[in-house]
Amino acid sequence: MIQVRKSKERGHAKHGWLDSHHTFSFSDYYDPKFTGFRNLLVINEDRVNPGAGFGTHGHKDMEIISYVLEGELAHKDSLGTGSVLKYGDVQRMSAGSGVRHSEFNGSKEKLVHFLQIWITPKKDGIKPSYEEKKYSVEDKQNKLKLIVSPDGKDGSLQINQDASIYASILEEGKDVSLSLANGRHSWVQVVRGSLELNGTVLSEGDGASISDVQKLELKAKKPSEVLVFDLA
Repeated sequence: MIQVRKSKERGHAKHGWLDSHHTFSFSDYYDPKFTGFRNLLVINEDRVNPGAGFGTHGHKDMEIISYVLEGELAHKDSLGTGSVLKYGDVQRMSAGSGVRHSEFNGSKEKLVHFLQIWITPKKDGIKPSYEEKKYSVEDKQNKLKLIVSPDGKDGSLQINQDASIYASILEEGKDVSLSLANGRHSWVQVVRGSLELNGTVLSEGDGASISDVQKLELKAKKPSEVLVFDLA
């Protein structure tokens, strides 16, 4: 079964400095039909104005992944980590027993555009940790590149949950596929472009939940970028 979540149906919050679209219920936005899917709790598509950002705040017991699409995202946290993430960079922060951090757009001219993803942890109260890696266009071109996994295999970021994330950049007409083990579920999020998921057309910003399907087949209708989640 494939259930489509259209981009235009997502929650939308505009705070002047922040333009955010919520795939699932988040903050003041609530939709009882979309409160997360399996252990995937949040996919927020955020655009932050130049010179603005999220001030220092805390999290506990959450796996937080940032996928940068445009601009530069400056990160600082209570673990002593400081870095500037650009397109192709992926950040993983396991909040565990507690961490404080800030995310800021230091540019005076360009916005920063990124996906903020939250996955509930397999175990609470772990020691907080941080990891980031860069994945080039070539790493993802016309293939599914594993970028997040429970064991860090194939150079992926390691999270505290039985969940994996693949990223792909597809040229028009190109296709990729992913086989799912029995009892597994998936979420597909189109970052850019338009593609077919098992014959169902998804456009930029659209997502889809997949259950009781053994193989995902994605074919780009035009140049596209997509994230594919393999979930318990």
